[in-house]
Amino acid sequence: MFEPVIAPSGTLLGLLQRGRGDGTLHALAAPRAEALAALNHCVLDDPRHDWQVENRSLYYARLYLDLHGGLDEIEAHLLGAEDHLDTEEARTGLALAVLGHLASYGRQDALLLLRRYAATGANWAWALDELALRDDDAGLRALALPVLARFPADADGDAELARTVRDAFEPRPWRLWAEDPREAVGARVRAAREQGSFDRWQRQMRPAGPRPGWSVRAVLDWAQEGYERGAVLHGPAARCLSAVAGPEDRPELLAAARHGATGARGAALHHLAESRDPAVLDLVEAAADGDSHEVAEAAVAAYRRMCGEDAVARARAWVRRTDALGTAAAEVLACRGTAQDAGLVLGALRDTVRSAGPDAPELACLVDGAGRLGIACAAPVLRHVYRETTSSRLRGHVARALAATDPTFATGFAVECLWDCEETTREVAAQHAETGDVRVAERLRRLAADPAEEVEVQTAVRNRIGPDLQV
Repeated sequence: MFEPVIAPSGTLLGLLQRGRGDGTLHALAAPRAEALAALNHCVLDDPRHDWQVENRSLYYARLYLDLHGGLDEIEAHLLGAEDHLDTEEARTGLALAVLGHLASYGRQDALLLLRRYAATGANWAWALDELALRDDDAGLRALALPVLARFPADADGDAELARTVRDAFEPRPWRLWAEDPREAVGARVRAAREQGSFDRWQRQMRPAGPRPGWSVRAVLDWAQEGYERGAVLHGPAARCLSAVAGPEDRPELLAAARHGATGARGAALHHLAESRDPAVLDLVEAAADGDSHEVAEAAVAAYRRMCGEDAVARARAWVRRTDALGTAAAEVLACRGTAQDAGLVLGALRDTVRSAGPDAPELACLVDGAGRLGIACAAPVLRHVYRETTSSRLRGHVARALAATDPTFATGFAVECLWDCEETTREVAAQHAETGDVRVAERLRRLAADPAEEVEVQTAVRNRIGPDLQV
């Protein structure tokens, strides 16, 4: 899948792609045709870098409602020939989630389109999950035959059906279909559910990995074997070592951390870091300076898990490094440093934005650090990241940091954050937005009354609503 192309932040399309509150406000003020064109572009070409951690569906669904938008373009996208050529969830998942929210708001056309796609579309399982939350029993029962027809009535088809039923995200349709009196529906689904339960029991009875009584050497060998077959087992192996290693095993673990094979070395470093061995920081530095990228990566990951004062003290010495260990040191100071480290955290924040841009993954930790330490002079760079980042998750981190560092936040960005795509950002806005703004009062009322809004947001809203802002 190609990375999404994001329009500039000052355009309507760029604002909507980012999920910013100003996107909704600008769309409502723009010509309706222009706003709908930009909205459809976002829904049909998912702008998120990671759909698993960024929200857009409720944000776009609310805008469809406000613009009284039709679903013709979504229908053409879902039911066109390309649906069977490109079956990746990323192509249709956002559109289906938007339809789910529209159905929950009472849009019958969205509900009917979801039913049709669940019966005929390639990404039918996602549509079925949306319907499981919104449709009535009759609507779900009507889908039993078209869904089951996807699984041939042979051994392979029955096995695939059993896996699908076992792994279903929303079990409600399958429970309804198991009660169906028809042999081709009820009996088949019940058999698939029984087979899925049996498969799960078999997996539990045949666990892979370390057994009680394993030695330190056996765990290190297991970690190395995992590495050789492409599985990174540093964390699990370190937990196993915590259970089996004693003081007498320290020389073997130190030797493995210095000169062991890659998988075993990573496991030993993680274990020594978790146990706060006095030699581990020197071992981490040596691994970071070595020739092996994999070992350096494991060493840095182990260091990030350390939380003692010795790790913070070493971070002050490492923070000016220009490699991954320097980045990790800056993150340690941001998370665990004290007021004396504010200048180092601010410098790391500015350097990261300058060198890696407003979407750098390490920014979230540095932004949180700026807020935690109350670095007021970080506000300008935080405002820049807020405007430019394409990650709505990072923007939520920035909003929380601005609330702690920028005295203009309550009357500025906090107002637009009430329309943001991320519920955590809306929660921050509900806690801080200046209620003297008439837009804020009206928006708080709407959020408090919206059944689709998250409980945490509504709690924050109700905590702000006083006698003059009763819903």
